[in-house]
Amino acid sequence: MAGECCWPLPVVVGGRGGRVGRGERATLAKGARLYEAARAVAGDHDRAVGAVREALKPIHDAEVRRELEAIPVARLQEATEARLRLGIVERSGLRTVGRVLQAGPYRLRQIPGVGQVTVDQLLAAARRLADAAHESVAVHIDVDRPEPRTTALVTALHVLVEAGPDARRAVDRAAVLSARLGPLLADAQLVAGRFRTLLAGQEKRARALAAVAEIRSLLDEADQAGVPGLFAQASVDLLRGPSSDVAAWVDFELRSAEYYSLLAGISGRVTDSAASEGFVPDEIAERVRTQRLDDSHRRVSLRGYQAFGARFALAQRKVVLGDEMGLGKTIQAIAALTHLAAEGQSHFMVVCPASVLVNWTREIEARSTLRAALLHGPDRHLAFADWKGRGGVAVTTFEALRGFPTPGGGEVGMLVVDEAHCVKNPKALRSQAVAQWAERCDRALFMTGTPMENRVAEFRNLVRMLAPGLAESMDEWDALATSAAFRKAVAPVYLRRNQKDVLRELPSLQQTDEWEELSASDEDAYFEAVRAGNFMAMRRAAYMRPEKSAKLGRLQEIVQEARENGQKTVVFSHFKDVLGVVKQALADQLSDGPAVFGPLTGSVPAGQRQRLVDDFAAASGPAVLLAQIQAAGVGLNMQAASVVIICEPQIKPTIEHQAVARAHRMGQVRPVQVHRLLATGGVDERVREMLERKTRLFDAYVRRSAVAEATPDAVDASDAETARRIVEEEQARLGLTGGAPLRPE
Repeated sequence: MAGECCWPLPVVVGGRGGRVGRGERATLAKGARLYEAARAVAGDHDRAVGAVREALKPIHDAEVRRELEAIPVARLQEATEARLRLGIVERSGLRTVGRVLQAGPYRLRQIPGVGQVTVDQLLAAARRLADAAHESVAVHIDVDRPEPRTTALVTALHVLVEAGPDARRAVDRAAVLSARLGPLLADAQLVAGRFRTLLAGQEKRARALAAVAEIRSLLDEADQAGVPGLFAQASVDLLRGPSSDVAAWVDFELRSAEYYSLLAGISGRVTDSAASEGFVPDEIAERVRTQRLDDSHRRVSLRGYQAFGARFALAQRKVVLGDEMGLGKTIQAIAALTHLAAEGQSHFMVVCPASVLVNWTREIEARSTLRAALLHGPDRHLAFADWKGRGGVAVTTFEALRGFPTPGGGEVGMLVVDEAHCVKNPKALRSQAVAQWAERCDRALFMTGTPMENRVAEFRNLVRMLAPGLAESMDEWDALATSAAFRKAVAPVYLRRNQKDVLRELPSLQQTDEWEELSASDEDAYFEAVRAGNFMAMRRAAYMRPEKSAKLGRLQEIVQEARENGQKTVVFSHFKDVLGVVKQALADQLSDGPAVFGPLTGSVPAGQRQRLVDDFAAASGPAVLLAQIQAAGVGLNMQAASVVIICEPQIKPTIEHQAVARAHRMGQVRPVQVHRLLATGGVDERVREMLERKTRLFDAYVRRSAVAEATPDAVDASDAETARRIVEEEQARLGLTGGAPLRPE
């Protein structure tokens, strides 16, 4: 009968009776909607990425052309085994590789003495260099000179930066869901209608209903994880553009590191994987690459080298991350902590100098979903008890750590020690407290851009806290024999990358030694300091008579030039009284001069240090931040400054490196100019010679370097011995052999 087909029909599956009803069809419809939402998210993301690539191409092509125009035609010989007649080509006016490519085969063939074989060889070699340039050239976005092409790129990137890591997470979930739901929906179509179900065979009906059951399970999982909402929000974010070009540029200046991170991933530019992986041995690198890295509690995307650093810390368990300043060691640490939190760990401890407590708590709260617990001040023991009960990431100082009980085994998921070179002396109480915690924690991450300063043995002390067996197996004389052997020995616990290897888009760093002839007044002050044997007074004598100070005059000129260019300046000195002199001089220089912040010294409470830096960054127009180099050269980020002035050379090269890296680091959008104020003929020259020796030692043992050999005398004497030698040499030079011996100030 015609009407009978309108009734629900029985379906036999697996030997039992069942009906295909509204529930199955509702599941199928809901699965189809989720599938379409997943495809929509992927499509929206593809369009956003495509917009970036479209905006990037003309800028990148122009950079490649500029690079090829700078390569002399003589370099073509290096790109081929054939013998090329390059002299004839150069005399014809084609002096660069770029000109050769522009000329093409016809123009090249017109050069007398150049045949078709030579033309083919020339162009093949030129194309090889062009391919290499295309892969290696990095685009730098000039924030001070926006033009239509870079504006288009910044606005396209802005969409993805604003969408944030959740969009990337949504796209990844969409890819997995689409791959699973697509085939299941195809199989389940048999239950979409009664007639189709009736006409299908028993095996196909069984497969269809099994697919429906699996779709229902996937939908339940997706609902519990909030996936439909994640997809909906991601699509909205990916379709939302900036309110204006100006808004995109302002955001780029504030968050340029995130823009460049996305750009590096989208461009697909080939990087030196060995450099990004710190040149660790192959067997270690392979183990690290296979380490999973969960991002569910992280709110920031990682660059490839940063993801490797976090995996290294997880895979090797107790390590020193020695990345050069400005590469985001804090982000790598947070990535490791969030992974462990996703695996069920609940308690973590960060130990750092007081100056960066606020920065750490801010970064944890901004970059992750983890709770930050500040253990500092008079209530730190109450805060410690609260952290023990509630969990999260405790952040405390080296001094405060000594007052807390060491944890039991397994209680703390990871111990993070920032500026770990502060605990290189095993006899110091702070070092002993850190060593006890490191021993009781399953994982420990020591972070420092300066793992050793004066002696290679100091680095061994850090390794001893993490891997006592490894430290003891490294015979000190063997370690000194070759720097390559030293790096190989510590590879299981030590990872270091340098800015020039992994941040090719970083603006240029120009360093200038400003040698000044001392005025007669300066020389008098210096003479008195040498006579008294006062090394510290010798170092700052050039500022003690400010009305005639040659260094101070040059400093004022640099600040004035920066002011006229709208740049912010940070002035570093070891001495508080020098900063006081500079502040007064800048105040007297111009009544409408730049805003002056600081001085930021060791006596400024930790929380106020970060606020000083924030106020300096927020100041509209040019500004000057005065900072004691020991207090501000560690942990505080000063990307707002593009001019750095160092008032006198420092005793340790790492102190200067740290200070400069506070401005020249990931997130800097302008070229950085560093001016070192130096006086001729005295203590500054002696200290500079010493710095060069110490820098060579650091490069040989800790930075990957071409230096292959070192001798025992490469280890410097102590700072006190160096100061004594300099004082004696200066007393002899000035005819003060009967002067006072070295005395501390």
